[in-house]
Amino acid sequence: MINTYTAKYTKISSGYMGQIIEWPEIITEGKDLEECREMIQDALKEMIEVYRQQNWEIPIGRGLIEQVPVEI
Repeated sequence: MINTYTAKYTKISSGYMGQIIEWPEIITEGKDLEECREMIQDALKEMIEVYRQQNWEIPIGRGLIEQVPVEI
């Protein structure tokens, strides 16, 4: 079964930080966006494996991120 999760990437001084919105425990960093994407994919796969081994409920994906405009 394929499920999708929502990744948020933030530029930081050392590169990028990535986080899965529906699964806040999954946070990683990479020197560039591509490395961060790879690392978040690996972290997500590893977390799913741990949850399966422990027979824990895997969080459901399919979150929605939208930008909200506001005048400042």
